[in-house]
Amino acid sequence: MPAECSPPAMQFARLDGRDVVADFGGGVMTSDTGALLLGATDRAIGLVDRFAACFSDGRAAGRVMHDVSTLVGQRVFGIALGYEDLIDHEALRHDPVLGRLEARRAGCAPLAGKSTLNRLEHAPAGAHRYRRIGHEPDAIETLFVDLFLDAHGQAPERLILDLDATDDPLHGHQEGRFFHGYYDCYCYLPLYIFCGDHLLAAKLRRADIDASAGAAGEVARIVARIRERWPAVEIVLRADSGFAREGLMAWCEANGVDYVLGLARNPRLTARLQPALDLAKARARESGQPARLFTEFRYRTLKTWSRPRRVVGKAEWLPAGANPRFVVTSLSTAAIGRRELYEDLYCARGDMENRIKECQLDLFADRTSAHTMRANQLRLWFAAMAYVLLAALRRIALAGTRLARATCGSIRLKLLKIGAQVRLGTRRICIAMASGAPHAPEFTRAHARLCTS
Repeated sequence: MPAECSPPAMQFARLDGRDVVADFGGGVMTSDTGALLLGATDRAIGLVDRFAACFSDGRAAGRVMHDVSTLVGQRVFGIALGYEDLIDHEALRHDPVLGRLEARRAGCAPLAGKSTLNRLEHAPAGAHRYRRIGHEPDAIETLFVDLFLDAHGQAPERLILDLDATDDPLHGHQEGRFFHGYYDCYCYLPLYIFCGDHLLAAKLRRADIDASAGAAGEVARIVARIRERWPAVEIVLRADSGFAREGLMAWCEANGVDYVLGLARNPRLTARLQPALDLAKARARESGQPARLFTEFRYRTLKTWSRPRRVVGKAEWLPAGANPRFVVTSLSTAAIGRRELYEDLYCARGDMENRIKECQLDLFADRTSAHTMRANQLRLWFAAMAYVLLAALRRIALAGTRLARATCGSIRLKLLKIGAQVRLGTRRICIAMASGAPHAPEFTRAHARLCTS
């Protein structure tokens, strides 16, 4: 009978006259107890099962140890918990709070390893002769909108859809890589669409395109889905000057969607704003403080616009000099004043950039290191689903707490990364969390809210 050996102890500096020793013999433990909250959130919104339904599984059923739903949940939960690489799952597949405690077959781990998950991430679109797991891109894109719609108990009066493009730097020779002069690197140029904290679209694109390329089609798809559920809802599109294009504005005007878009300045626009700038300069010199005035006028480009449109100009004079800004809108003067349009409506779009940072910095949406754009798009969707899951946890369970407006990274650090000992009994699995967890009250309250949602 083999002897049971104790793990080697590590000696540290003495403390209060006593030896300090440590080893890895603590038994079944986890550092990700917050995965239990993620599981409760998933049950509240049905994300994993609905996401898994967007995949097809052509594997021989009798030989499958990890079904697609398990693989999808494992990957989404892993990203939410901060594990961006598939190789991390070689250890995570044994974590007691991420899934099963015991494997379906002897000699196998309870969860999938990196090789099986790699097949999921490289699943082709539709059926494939050799790859048995496939995915339906249209179904995944629709799911983002459906999850947003299901998060509302009743139809809102107004929705503001924020669009933005950002850089996804590439460090290899991925398919579709191009050098982007503005970002000064080889990158992709993904398009994001948010409504508040809700992610509606994450579309991976090549970087050799205009920022607005494909935006009208994405907006048309999302708006059609929203109006199926809420026919009377008012929809406003908001974006920076990269989206002030005739195609997008004309589509909005033809389909009853309002827009507020930044407008890049040019000599003609600046000349129209010059009288207001001169007045702002005079007021700034008189008061010694920055001065800001607003004016509006009808404007049409020389070649690209099909009609004159309402343009609001901000004439601002700062200590460093003039700071003119412009927005173009379909909203009438009677509907909203020029100052309110710019300061309250347009400037609020900056919060969307924080949501993009959460996706890319906290949830690794820019981890697009696969060779093909198809695989990288799927990676982007997995990261996006992890964001949707954490945003739902924040919305449902953390309202009114210190973490009500915390970023995904802060939620992970303070609420998910809690150490615990797992004790397996005949009838119960007891998870004893660290007594000194600083956010235990928030964890307890989140659990209570998720149980009643």
